[in-house]
Amino acid sequence: MAEKLKVWFDAEADFLEVRFSDVAGYEKETNHDAVMERVDAQGHVVGFSIMGVSQFKKSKPLEADLASS
Repeated sequence: MAEKLKVWFDAEADFLEVRFSDVAGYEKETNHDAVMERVDAQGHVVGFSIMGVSQFKKSKPLEADLASS
């Protein structure tokens, strides 16, 4: 499990990013158009980002599948 969690929110861009690690990684698509996962060179999930955060309703959670680590 991650020791530190880093979260960035850009209200102007309506973008949220969460990182579990500072290791180098790259963005990959998920099964949800608004969600991208960040993975390291071995394919372990080290974070994720959500575009258009404000469009999602409080009463219904956003669901997306991330790669297994």
